[in-house]
Amino acid sequence: MNATQFDADFSWADLKRALHARAAELGFAALGVSGIDLSADEQRLQQWLDAGMHGEMDYMARHGSKRSRPAELVPGTLRVIAVRMDYWPAASMPPLALLAQSEQAYIARYALGRDYHKVLRQRLQRLAEWLSDQVGEYRYRVFTDSAPVLEKPIARDAGLGWIGKHTNLIHSKRGSWFFLGEIYIDLPLPVDEASGDSHCGSCRRCIDACPTQAIVAPYQLDARRCISYLTIELHGAIPVEFRPLIGNRIFGCDDCQLVCPWNKFAQRTEVPDFQPRDGLDGIGLIELFGWEEAEFLRRTEGSAIRRLGHARWLRNIAVAMGNAGPSAAIDEALRARLDHPDAMVVEHVRWALDRRNGVGQQAPAHVPSALDLPRVPTPI
Repeated sequence: MNATQFDADFSWADLKRALHARAAELGFAALGVSGIDLSADEQRLQQWLDAGMHGEMDYMARHGSKRSRPAELVPGTLRVIAVRMDYWPAASMPPLALLAQSEQAYIARYALGRDYHKVLRQRLQRLAEWLSDQVGEYRYRVFTDSAPVLEKPIARDAGLGWIGKHTNLIHSKRGSWFFLGEIYIDLPLPVDEASGDSHCGSCRRCIDACPTQAIVAPYQLDARRCISYLTIELHGAIPVEFRPLIGNRIFGCDDCQLVCPWNKFAQRTEVPDFQPRDGLDGIGLIELFGWEEAEFLRRTEGSAIRRLGHARWLRNIAVAMGNAGPSAAIDEALRARLDHPDAMVVEHVRWALDRRNGVGQQAPAHVPSALDLPRVPTPI
């Protein structure tokens, strides 16, 4: 039975309240409903693409207007259900202390546990099926950063937060340490009030903290300079000028969030899947660099890290080892990879050895990072 055929006692508002309750049972911190008009965001996206700031992320432009027009991506879409799920892992090491330990690897906090795509998608699917039980057959599609979706503008329009100067979504009572997910639906659920303008004010901590100065202006990120892009999305060699600035960050970067004052309100996750797995939090660079491909695949099974592949994994660690302090053990570990069959890996290993030996290297001008700015309390 189609939802529009319900009797006079049917209330979309009542259904939405029940939907909120079911979302909370599934572990979502918040749920909102947005419309599908993203015309202003479409213009901003096109300007960003025209400037080439997406780098090698060709998929950002591949689907044309489907990214900003939900009804083109999923015909019949009337609304989007947007959800937030906290991911700050309670058991993780203090991030600033870890960033200061140059011989240890820093992995973005979101990637320490199970791949969030799988966790959110399963729970969103259960939420969509629950909704089907209430209204009968309807059209829907579930998304978790897996299709051309403008998830942050959608979440903003659903009242889940505003887009900060670092281009991440921020909520005044939850900070920004959360994942987003969406369900495109053909049901006329009541929409929520959009979060409206930014509440970042004159603050520019995220801009000042970015090690590679990737936030080129408030609310404008040049992905080509972003450490998350360089260590995850980029498939080839990391540009030499950025390598010394990456420090010990081998998968992603959290600096802009670590200094955001709103994150003093962030909440620790209650989802066990997001707790650190396989000893990846605070592990030494030498140990990680020693993983052969079979061990890499085994240790990263079910993790977002696996998408790197072994060669890019070694590429990133080689850069971090080049930035580490004096260590004969690191030098030896790097030399042991000089015969690696992948030319990209060897090039980064040679760069790291040259940097450690001061060959043709100049110390980069100091760029502020999260270590330089006032600390923000971690979630409790």
